Amino acid sequence: MKGTKAASRYAQALLELAIDTNNVDAIQDDMNFFLSTVLENRELELLLSSPIVKADKKVDILNAVFTQFNDITKNFVALIAKNGREVLLPQIAMSYGAKVKEHKGIVPISITTATKLDEEVRAQILAKVGESIKGELEVEEKIDESLIGGFVVRMGDKQIDASVSRQFKDLKQRLTR
Repeated sequence: MKGTKAASRYAQALLELAIDTNNVDAIQDDMNFFLSTVLENRELELLLSSPIVKADKKVDILNAVFTQFNDITKNFVALIAKNGREVLLPQIAMSYGAKVKEHKGIVPISITTATKLDEEVRAQILAKVGESIKGELEVEEKIDESLIGGFVVRMGDKQIDASVSRQFKDLKQRLTR
Protein backbone atom coordinates (compact mmCIF):
# COMPACT_ATOMS: atom_id res chain seq x y z
CA MET A 1 0.00 0.00 0.00
CA LYS A 2 2.81 2.37 0.89
CA GLY A 3 4.49 1.78 -2.47
CA THR A 4 1.23 2.43 -4.28
CA LYS A 5 0.83 5.84 -2.63
CA ALA A 6 4.40 6.77 -3.45
CA ALA A 7 3.98 5.55 -7.03
CA SER A 8 0.82 7.63 -7.35
CA ARG A 9 2.64 10.74 -6.12
CA TYR A 10 5.54 10.20 -8.52
CA ALA A 11 3.08 9.60 -11.38
CA GLN A 12 1.24 12.82 -10.52
CA ALA A 13 4.50 14.75 -10.52
CA LEU A 14 5.43 13.24 -13.90
CA LEU A 15 2.01 14.12 -15.29
CA GLU A 16 2.31 17.71 -14.13
CA LEU A 17 5.73 17.95 -15.78
CA ALA A 18 4.35 16.36 -18.95
CA ILE A 19 1.46 18.85 -19.04
CA ASP A 20 3.84 21.77 -18.54
CA THR A 21 6.08 20.61 -21.39
CA ASN A 22 3.20 19.43 -23.60
CA ASN A 23 4.55 15.85 -23.72
CA VAL A 24 1.67 13.91 -22.11
CA ASP A 25 1.18 11.45 -24.99
CA ALA A 26 4.90 10.89 -25.66
CA ILE A 27 5.55 10.12 -22.00
CA GLN A 28 2.45 7.90 -21.94
CA ASP A 29 3.89 5.90 -24.83
CA ASP A 30 7.21 5.62 -22.96
CA MET A 31 5.52 4.46 -19.75
CA ASN A 32 3.40 1.89 -21.62
CA PHE A 33 6.47 0.53 -23.39
CA PHE A 34 8.42 0.45 -20.12
CA LEU A 35 5.64 -1.41 -18.33
CA SER A 36 5.17 -4.00 -21.06
CA THR A 37 8.94 -4.56 -21.27
CA VAL A 38 9.28 -5.06 -17.52
CA LEU A 39 6.29 -7.41 -17.41
CA GLU A 40 7.75 -9.50 -20.25
CA ASN A 41 11.33 -9.61 -18.88
CA ARG A 42 11.84 -11.17 -15.48
CA GLU A 43 15.54 -10.23 -15.61
CA LEU A 44 14.71 -6.53 -15.93
CA GLU A 45 12.27 -6.81 -13.03
CA LEU A 46 14.96 -8.48 -10.94
CA LEU A 47 17.46 -5.78 -11.91
CA LEU A 48 15.11 -3.05 -10.69
CA SER A 49 14.59 -4.74 -7.33
CA SER A 50 18.21 -5.80 -6.81
CA PRO A 51 19.97 -4.07 -3.90
CA ILE A 52 23.35 -5.32 -5.19
CA VAL A 53 23.36 -3.33 -8.43
CA LYS A 54 24.23 0.32 -7.86
CA ALA A 55 21.81 3.05 -8.96
CA ASP A 56 24.25 4.49 -11.54
CA LYS A 57 24.63 1.07 -13.17
CA LYS A 58 20.83 0.64 -13.24
CA VAL A 59 20.45 4.03 -14.92
CA ASP A 60 23.07 3.09 -17.52
CA ILE A 61 21.30 -0.20 -18.24
CA LEU A 62 17.87 1.44 -18.45
CA ASN A 63 19.21 4.13 -20.79
CA ALA A 64 20.79 1.43 -23.00
CA VAL A 65 17.56 -0.60 -23.12
CA PHE A 66 15.20 2.36 -23.58
CA THR A 67 17.13 4.53 -26.05
CA GLN A 68 13.94 5.77 -27.77
CA PHE A 69 12.57 7.41 -24.61
CA ASN A 70 11.76 11.09 -24.44
CA ASP A 71 14.40 13.12 -22.55
CA ILE A 72 11.91 13.91 -19.80
CA THR A 73 11.19 10.20 -19.31
CA LYS A 74 14.90 9.35 -19.27
CA ASN A 75 15.61 12.05 -16.70
CA PHE A 76 12.63 10.98 -14.59
CA VAL A 77 13.69 7.32 -14.58
CA ALA A 78 17.26 8.35 -13.69
CA LEU A 79 16.02 10.51 -10.82
CA ILE A 80 13.83 7.73 -9.46
CA ALA A 81 16.75 5.26 -9.66
CA LYS A 82 19.20 7.64 -8.01
CA ASN A 83 16.71 8.09 -5.15
CA GLY A 84 16.59 4.31 -4.68
CA ARG A 85 12.94 4.00 -5.73
CA GLU A 86 13.44 2.18 -9.04
CA VAL A 87 11.44 -0.80 -7.78
CA LEU A 88 8.39 1.49 -7.98
CA LEU A 89 8.82 2.25 -11.69
CA PRO A 90 6.30 -0.36 -12.94
CA GLN A 91 3.71 0.91 -10.43
CA ILE A 92 4.49 4.49 -11.44
CA ALA A 93 3.95 3.58 -15.09
CA MET A 94 0.54 2.03 -14.31
CA SER A 95 -0.47 4.95 -12.13
CA TYR A 96 0.65 7.44 -14.79
CA GLY A 97 -1.64 5.76 -17.32
CA ALA A 98 -4.60 6.06 -14.96
CA LYS A 99 -3.81 9.71 -14.23
CA VAL A 100 -3.54 10.54 -17.94
CA LYS A 101 -6.98 9.01 -18.52
CA GLU A 102 -8.36 11.04 -15.62
CA HIS A 103 -6.71 14.20 -16.99
CA LYS A 104 -8.25 13.61 -20.42
CA GLY A 105 -11.69 12.85 -18.97
CA ILE A 106 -11.65 9.19 -19.97
CA VAL A 107 -13.54 6.90 -17.60
CA PRO A 108 -12.59 3.21 -17.86
CA ILE A 109 -15.46 0.80 -17.24
CA SER A 110 -15.68 -2.96 -17.40
CA ILE A 111 -18.80 -4.84 -18.48
CA THR A 112 -18.83 -8.53 -17.64
CA THR A 113 -21.58 -10.73 -19.10
CA ALA A 114 -22.32 -14.42 -19.39
CA THR A 115 -22.41 -14.24 -23.21
CA LYS A 116 -21.34 -11.72 -25.83
CA LEU A 117 -23.50 -8.59 -25.73
CA ASP A 118 -25.47 -7.60 -28.77
CA GLU A 119 -25.12 -3.98 -29.85
CA GLU A 120 -28.59 -2.89 -28.73
CA VAL A 121 -28.16 -4.11 -25.15
CA ARG A 122 -24.60 -2.73 -25.04
CA ALA A 123 -25.88 0.68 -26.16
CA GLN A 124 -28.62 0.63 -23.49
CA ILE A 125 -26.14 -0.22 -20.71
CA LEU A 126 -23.69 2.45 -21.87
CA ALA A 127 -26.48 5.03 -22.13
CA LYS A 128 -27.55 4.35 -18.52
CA VAL A 129 -23.97 4.44 -17.26
CA GLY A 130 -23.18 7.53 -19.34
CA GLU A 131 -25.99 9.49 -17.67
CA SER A 132 -24.16 9.50 -14.35
CA ILE A 133 -20.63 10.02 -15.68
CA LYS A 134 -18.98 13.06 -17.15
CA GLY A 135 -16.38 12.20 -19.72
CA GLU A 136 -15.70 9.66 -22.41
CA LEU A 137 -16.25 5.99 -21.59
CA GLU A 138 -13.50 3.47 -22.28
CA VAL A 139 -15.27 0.12 -22.31
CA GLU A 140 -13.68 -3.25 -21.68
CA GLU A 141 -15.97 -6.22 -22.23
CA LYS A 142 -15.42 -9.56 -20.50
CA ILE A 143 -17.28 -12.85 -20.62
CA ASP A 144 -17.78 -14.88 -17.45
CA GLU A 145 -20.15 -17.82 -17.91
CA SER A 146 -20.51 -18.23 -14.13
CA LEU A 147 -22.79 -15.17 -14.12
CA ILE A 148 -25.45 -17.33 -15.83
CA GLY A 149 -27.13 -14.21 -17.23
CA GLY A 150 -27.29 -10.45 -16.75
CA PHE A 151 -24.23 -8.26 -16.36
CA VAL A 152 -21.79 -6.66 -13.94
CA VAL A 153 -20.52 -3.12 -14.58
CA ARG A 154 -17.39 -1.89 -12.76
CA MET A 155 -16.14 1.68 -12.88
CA GLY A 156 -13.45 2.65 -10.44
CA ASP A 157 -14.57 1.55 -6.98
CA LYS A 158 -18.25 1.26 -7.96
CA GLN A 159 -19.99 -1.89 -9.13
CA ILE A 160 -23.46 -2.61 -10.47
CA ASP A 161 -24.23 -6.33 -10.24
CA ALA A 162 -27.34 -7.26 -12.22
CA SER A 163 -26.33 -10.87 -12.77
CA VAL A 164 -28.49 -13.95 -12.33
CA SER A 165 -25.85 -15.56 -10.10
CA ARG A 166 -26.04 -12.54 -7.73
CA GLN A 167 -29.83 -12.82 -7.64
CA PHE A 168 -29.53 -16.54 -6.79
CA LYS A 169 -27.09 -15.74 -3.96
CA ASP A 170 -29.42 -13.06 -2.58
CA LEU A 171 -32.37 -15.44 -2.76
CA LYS A 172 -30.39 -18.17 -1.01
CA GLN A 173 -29.48 -15.77 1.82
CA ARG A 174 -33.10 -14.72 2.29
CA LEU A 175 -34.30 -18.31 2.34
CA THR A 176 -31.68 -19.48 4.85
CA ARG A 177 -32.43 -16.81 7.45
